[in-house]
Formats: sequence, structure tokens, C-alpha cells
Amino acid sequence: MVMAVSFTRYGRLYYLDPGPHTPKVGDKVLVPTDAGPEVAECVWAPQWVSDDIGGLPECAGPATEEHLARDDANRRRRAEGRSIAKRLIRKHELPMKVIGVDYLDTDNVFKIYFTAPHRVDFRALVRDLARNIKARVELRQVGPRDEARLQGGIGPCGRDLCCATFLKDFEPVSVRMAKEQDLPVNPLRIAGACGRLMCCLKYEHPLYVEAHERMPKLGARVDTPQGPGQVVGRNVPSDKVTVRLNGGGRCSCPSASVCSPRRQHDAHYNDPTSEEGAT
Repeated sequence: MVMAVSFTRYGRLYYLDPGPHTPKVGDKVLVPTDAGPEVAECVWAPQWVSDDIGGLPECAGPATEEHLARDDANRRRRAEGRSIAKRLIRKHELPMKVIGVDYLDTDNVFKIYFTAPHRVDFRALVRDLARNIKARVELRQVGPRDEARLQGGIGPCGRDLCCATFLKDFEPVSVRMAKEQDLPVNPLRIAGACGRLMCCLKYEHPLYVEAHERMPKLGARVDTPQGPGQVVGRNVPSDKVTVRLNGGGRCSCPSASVCSPRRQHDAHYNDPTSEEGAT
């Protein structure tokens, strides 16, 4: 059984083992964290999954009125810390932008995440913040990808950002992945909300690599049901190739019906009968 929760509305999803509990969508539940149980909202009710998933933290049960009151107090404290931080940043005239604020009430610690065009000397700011907020303050500078994760938003696909919902780790993404997927190498087309290459370029890349090894290469001379020709295009999602026929015109046919040479095609698809027919 697996369930999913979110600490903020439309925020990143965290997966839990529901244990003996059966919360419904919208219920407030307790999630174990390093700082103790925290209140989160159930986004996916407990459900069976086919994969064997282990190592998930177990839901600590439904949130009580005491937990909800503590969560509301922490939210107000975070909002207060954000407001004070913005005011003092303007006062110190620092090129910083507050992205997110965490508050650990057990240790009375504020963690303020910010972005800046370069490294910033914020030692005086930290002292001023601690004196005004009356708590220990930690400032942490984050990059563009972490900024998008903390702020959230809508991607070019029209859906919530992957990094702000389900994506846990940022994997390396390169322009080569876009080229191998026949995407236009245009920063405006392949960049995400963070201004960096879209993380989703990584999702289908292995499929394209495998397909390009199996399908005939561009420029290869092949035989098709409509006659011989030259490969001028490949469509991996539909598993089809576009061939310019020697007799004129073009045809689009499944890659399985194109052989270059025929013996290589038959060997890949393990069809011994077709090899007999080709000889």
C-alpha cells in the first residue's frame, strides 16, 4: 500500500506507507520528519501498487487539533520571517531574493533560501535577522533549478513543474538529448521555467537511443513494400521511417517492414522463415 501527501497545496508529493491508517483525499495526516511529525494533506488515498516498494516512511496517523494548531502557528511564523527578511534585505541593499522559508519550532531555527547573481556577504544581515526574529537564522543560496522547485509553477506542457511535484533528484541533461530526439535546438523551446534544459528531456532519451540502434540510419539504402529508396526521416514514437523512393515520391512505413539489409532485419526480429524467403 502506498499513499501520497503534500505539505503545501499543489506542492511536491511525498510517498508514505499508510500502515494501519486509511485517510481520504483532503485529510490532514502526520508525516515523520527529522524535526518530528509534521502536518501534511493526503493527495492520494492508500492504494495497492504492483511494484514492490520498500523503505517508505510510515504515516503517523491523522492530525489532531493540537497538531493543526501547531502547524498554523508555524505557518504564521514563517510568513513573519519572510516579511522581516525581505525588509532587512532592502535595508542592507543586498542583491538577494527570498525564495522559501522553513521554520523548526523545536529548535527555534529559521532556514531562509534565497537566490543571488553572485556570492553575497550576508553576515551583517544574519545578525540583524536573528535580533529581529528572535531565533537562530540560517541563510542558504540556491540555484535556478532549486528556485523553480521551491516556488512551483506551470511548465511548457501546461502541467505543474515536475521538480515541484514528484521529481526527487535532478539528473544531468544535455543538448545532445534534444538532438537525438529530433527536437529543435532552440533555448526557447527546450528550456524549462528555471531557464535551464527541461528535466523531461531525460525521460524518453533511453527509448530514442534504443530505437536509433534498431532502426535504419538516415541516408541508408533500404527496401520497402513500395520499392527501394533512401531513409530521410525517422519517427520514434510511431516506430516508422520516411523513405524517398528511387522511382519518385515518398512513403512512410513501419520500421519492421524496412530491411537494410534484409538479413540484418531478419536476425533482429528472429524470424528464420523470412530468411529462407529472402535467399
